[in-house]
Amino acid sequence: MKIALIGYGKMGRAIEQAALEQGDEVVLRIGSKERHLLSREALQAAEVAVEFSTPEAAYENIRVCLEAGLPVVSGTTGWLERKPQIEDLCRRLGGAFFYASNFSIGVNLFFAVNEYLSKLMEQQPQYDVALEETHHVHKRDAPSGTAITLAEQILARLSRKSRWVTGEARRPEELGVQPFRLDEVPGTHLVRWTSPQDSIELKHTAHSREGFARGALLAAHWLPGRRGCFGMRDLLGF
Repeated sequence: MKIALIGYGKMGRAIEQAALEQGDEVVLRIGSKERHLLSREALQAAEVAVEFSTPEAAYENIRVCLEAGLPVVSGTTGWLERKPQIEDLCRRLGGAFFYASNFSIGVNLFFAVNEYLSKLMEQQPQYDVALEETHHVHKRDAPSGTAITLAEQILARLSRKSRWVTGEARRPEELGVQPFRLDEVPGTHLVRWTSPQDSIELKHTAHSREGFARGALLAAHWLPGRRGCFGMRDLLGF
């Protein structure tokens, strides 16, 4: 697979290493200093783009790829207010776009368990819920995209919560999402349900970025030849 790698930070480098190990070829690398080189012509040598950049750059990066007719896999978080525009563009162009807030297989299993437990808790009003997420100090957005996904899953299934807030909840209808930034932590997410009698905790801890990189490459191999907008549920068959 010939890959255009857009975003060449720590995740970009982890994806490149994993790609080379499995025999893929990185034909284009676009870091923050090379964004002016991203063009339809530069993308012609690639079969798929993998985009892990910054919230400020993601929309334009993805737009250029789609308009060049290149399938694009993105894991950039913090820009999702514009994601519906990208999905509309993808459909109008007959392109292929794959987005996930987290490409780890384990995290996506965690998502499935979170959905199920949230549904059960609708009938257990004695339990309150809160989220915590911890990442490295270089992560630009807080809360993380993964934490927001977890929060939105809960809100969709728990009628006593109407919105999530960053930090501690101050009202009963709020779901608190507390972000922490520590050293070089790849990513830890915790969902805690608490009643006067006991607590239940769901926790996922990433040991390295390799799991994210392998998941993104799995999506990159799966996407070409398809049309439409996809996510990890489509890839994993949930």
